[in-house]
Amino acid sequence: MYEVAIIGGGPGGYVAGIRLQQYGISTIVFEKERLGGVCLNRGCIPTKSLVKVADLYREIKNADSFGLSVDSSAVHYDKVWQRKNAVVEKLVSGVEFIYKKRKIPLCNEGVVSIEKTKDGYILHGEKTTVICKNIIIATGSVPKALPFMPFDGEKILSSRSLLNMQSLPKHMVVVGGGVIGCEFASIYHALGVHVEIVEFLPTLISTEDVEITKRLAMALKRGGLKLHLKTGVESYTDNGDSITLKLTDGKSIETEKVLVSVGRAPLFDIQCSNFTLNTQRGFITIDEEMRTSAPGIFAIGDVTGKMMLAHTASKQALIVADILANNLKDTDHTILKLDYSSIPRCTFAHPEIASVGLSEAQAKEVYEHIAVGKFPFSANGKALGSGDTFGFVKVVVNEANGIIVGMHIIGPQATELIAQGAILVDTHATLADVKQVIFAHPTLSEAVMEALEDAENLAVHKI
Repeated sequence: MYEVAIIGGGPGGYVAGIRLQQYGISTIVFEKERLGGVCLNRGCIPTKSLVKVADLYREIKNADSFGLSVDSSAVHYDKVWQRKNAVVEKLVSGVEFIYKKRKIPLCNEGVVSIEKTKDGYILHGEKTTVICKNIIIATGSVPKALPFMPFDGEKILSSRSLLNMQSLPKHMVVVGGGVIGCEFASIYHALGVHVEIVEFLPTLISTEDVEITKRLAMALKRGGLKLHLKTGVESYTDNGDSITLKLTDGKSIETEKVLVSVGRAPLFDIQCSNFTLNTQRGFITIDEEMRTSAPGIFAIGDVTGKMMLAHTASKQALIVADILANNLKDTDHTILKLDYSSIPRCTFAHPEIASVGLSEAQAKEVYEHIAVGKFPFSANGKALGSGDTFGFVKVVVNEANGIIVGMHIIGPQATELIAQGAILVDTHATLADVKQVIFAHPTLSEAVMEALEDAENLAVHKI
């Protein structure tokens, strides 16, 4: 009998497995593919490998502005694809090596059913049966398809099948202007593909601050991407070598490939015997400690429908591991209360977007008076030197007490800079607290400093 069985080896499940082993808790992990889940194998990591290629190719094409002469440049996508796979293999095999060295039992199969008994649970795998006292469900999510346009893996693609594409099309339509859609659109447009985004809502990435998303749309259009906002796909025709999409505005687009990026659905198809799990819209319902409605069963990651990000799953995993250690090993770990609003959100488009906490509009609904500070990268020395000055840092402050409640960045290295915002928002830091911090010069982070100063109209380098 194991003390804990984990179903799913993604960034939630595999992290929980390692931490529980560190605590001396007997644990087995079920993962029917490879450790790392969607994030390492088919999402975050391969995509960021492509982001680097896209960024580098943009810089090469802009080399003249730096006084450099590049005789020729071309995208050899077969080599790009191979490098992406090599990056994934190195990281995934590294996690597998950790499991091997730590001797964490790994069952390479799926779980078919879970049976509740008076002493715990029995997990029936495809070939293996395991008895355990506690379960962590970390089964993740899958891409949603349009009801009338199912994925075919050839012309109508999910994010997973797009990453399997070994050659570049001349034209591609991205249906859905959310985080994933904008990332892939930026990548393939940079590599020479003519890309059009079709988004039903009036803005891209509607969960972000309005001012940020407007600037993103501006940047994408300036770069040559075509946007169809407030527009949906009504139907499609398969022409054999191409697809014609009929849009709700009466227009049609003929294209080689269609990436459908309209959200993700929870993945949990395991039969439960002698107990039930409460769900909402298919997502497993959890409390503050990631407990489900069934005793001894926790759920983490995308399957819970909280903030569907890899780092959310990993943090949930560590909290659950502490809870189980307190219960099973009589430890006294402090149990963190996860504040989902303080989890940073990142979009690796071009330009990058990152945010944490409340948007300006949300803060106005919560607080009587707010202060907003902004600072452009065009006035930042490091950004000027690097030749990447588009965008700005924006901070939102509760004016009554000076507490920083939100930070939003569009521009160079936004996804790295947002860690500073995450610390400030999560610790309820005030503008007075930040005055004690010295920001190094010359760095992009000085834009964060001056945005905070601007909330009090004290930014030195802003007119």
